[in-house]
Formats: sequence, C-alpha cells, structure tokens
Amino acid sequence: MKSAWNRRPAKNAAVPEAEPQDWDIDEGPQDVAGWSTGAQANTAAAIRWTAWGLLVLGPLLGAFAYLSAPAQAGPAQRKPAPTAPAATGAQGAAGFAQLFVAAFISAGEGDQGELAAYYPDATSLRLEGPSDRRRGEQLTVVRLRQTDEGIWSVTVAARITDTKPAAKPADSHQADDKDEAKAAAAQAVRYFQVPVATATTAGGASGYTALAMPAEVAAPERIEAPGLVYGPMRPALPADPRTQAVTEFLTAYLTGAGELDRYLAPGTNLAPVAPAPYTGIAVDTLAIEGEKGTEPVTTVPDDGTTLRLLVALRATGHDEVRVPLTYALTLKARAGRWEIASLDGAPSPAAAPNAGTAPSTASSTAPTPASTS
Repeated sequence: MKSAWNRRPAKNAAVPEAEPQDWDIDEGPQDVAGWSTGAQANTAAAIRWTAWGLLVLGPLLGAFAYLSAPAQAGPAQRKPAPTAPAATGAQGAAGFAQLFVAAFISAGEGDQGELAAYYPDATSLRLEGPSDRRRGEQLTVVRLRQTDEGIWSVTVAARITDTKPAAKPADSHQADDKDEAKAAAAQAVRYFQVPVATATTAGGASGYTALAMPAEVAAPERIEAPGLVYGPMRPALPADPRTQAVTEFLTAYLTGAGELDRYLAPGTNLAPVAPAPYTGIAVDTLAIEGEKGTEPVTTVPDDGTTLRLLVALRATGHDEVRVPLTYALTLKARAGRWEIASLDGAPSPAAAPNAGTAPSTASSTAPTPASTS
C-alpha cells in the first residue's frame, strides 16, 4: 500500500500547506531550495580558505608592489654644502700668482706675450720701459682667500730692485734725493693682489688663469700677538734642572755632540739637525709655563709631570758668528730628571676667555715679511 508521501494530488486540487517536518541528520544530505547541506559546507570551507589565503598573501603582494613600483619624484633634495677646496688647488693658485707677479715686475715694452701666458687679455696692454729693468726678489704669498667657487684672491709680497739704474740728473742734490727715495723703496716690501681662477681640466689636472692684471695694495694689517702660557723671560740659571736639560738636548740637537736619545722621554722620536750647523750654544733665558716668580728651582717634581717652556739661546756658527734662536719645548719628569717630551711647532697660546665663541676667519694669512733697514 502506497504511503501518503508518494500519493500525487489530484489535478487542480488545492495543495494543503506543508507542515514543518523534522529532519533526521542520519538520513544524509537533503535538498533545500536547490542546495544541499554538503554544498553549503563546501562553500563555507572554500570561503574560509580564500579569506586565509588573502590574509597571508596581502602583505606579500603589498611588499612586491612597493618594490616593483617606479620611484616617484619626491621633494627636491638639498645639495650638500660645498666643502673646503683641496689644499692642492689653493697651493696651485698661490704658486701661479707668484710666477705672474714675477713676470709682471720685470715686464717691459714688447713683453705682452709673456704676460699673456698668465692673463690672456695682456696682449692688448700698453707696456713701457725696457724689459728686465726691475726684478722681484723674495716673492712670497702673504694672503690667500677664496672669494667665490674656483676663484682665489692671492696677495704676493715682493722686494723690487732696479737692474738698470737710470742716468743721474745733473743736479747733485736732486740726484741724492732720488737715490734716497730709491733706497727706501728697495728696502720696503710691496704687495700685489692677483685674482686667480682654477678649474679641473678634462684630463683631471688643475688649470689656472688670472682674471686681471695685478693690483698693488697696502700691506696686510698687523695683529697683536696673542698671550702665551709662559711666564716672563728670566735668566737661565745653571743650577736649574730645566736649564741643564734643555742645554744638553739642544747641544746634541744642533751641534751633533752626544747621543740625542739619552735626553728624550720614552716614545719621543727626534733626529738631530744634519749636517750640524753650529759648533756650540749658550742658553740665555727661559720662560716657564705658569711661572711668575724668579725664585731659583733646584728640584724635579714627581714622575709624569709635564712642563712647557720657551728657550732663548745663541748658537755659534762655523764662522764664529752667534745667531739668536728660540725653541718651544715640552719637558717631562722621570727618575729625578727632566727629559724632552716634544719639540713644539709653535709657542702655546693662553686660553682665550671666550675660546668657544672665537670668530672664524675666511682667509688664510701668512706671516708678513719684516722690512729691514
């Protein structure tokens, strides 16, 4: 007998509303609105795995996109500040200016070509007087400063002597006055300022040219000497251990008498002047670091104590002429005696009150040569 479940309703018969049924999960998957519960489970699992895959691949894809994307134009990079020019460029400009000034001093009528080697526009100059009527001596650079990129202002000092004296006037008094004026001019140092341009050529070498003819200028301003760490100069007493130490050291250093190493502190390496220019020395005065009194000193402090001092002496040459010399030395105490720790390059200046705020200078100035009478 057929169950009611398999019985078909009559045609055109009203279909009664289906009552809710209880599903038995043991009976296997059932169809609901065209979907089975197995399909639903598979779909949910696929969605889950897809989500996990996206979570894992997301950072990897982002990193790949970042690395493979073309670089975007960012804000303009600030150019680094130009560094100080190489010392070779400055030295080359200085040497070039010295040669130019030497040629300029001795130039005369018809020497435009010689000057054009330094300043190309010199070919159109009007030069007067005979060539080589003057000569520049003791040429040296006393000031070197950079005015712009690749542009140097070089001041050259020179003594100028006449090689072809002019005929003396008939008036003897006038001749004497002119001779005196010439003598004074010859004794004075004159200064010439030269603008030099420098650049690197295609081959990597440095090239130079003058931007104008030399300009004669006043002597660089003399400055007041800075204070030093030493006390006043006082007589070098023979019983002072410091006098003994510097006398023995400088005798070996300048005359070659004795072994120099025996007067040096451990770790100090100095070689004597060779060939020895002097036959003897006499230490006259000393200026001791921090010392203001004149009381005699006959003892040596504890080992490791250092002391800076200035030594003024007279050195006797092979011609028996004594020459004044001054040395800045640093001494170090060891085993009850003073030894030479260093031969200093310059006297040590005293600490400035505002050493941290000392103004910087944009130029390099060499010592001004002293005039002699």
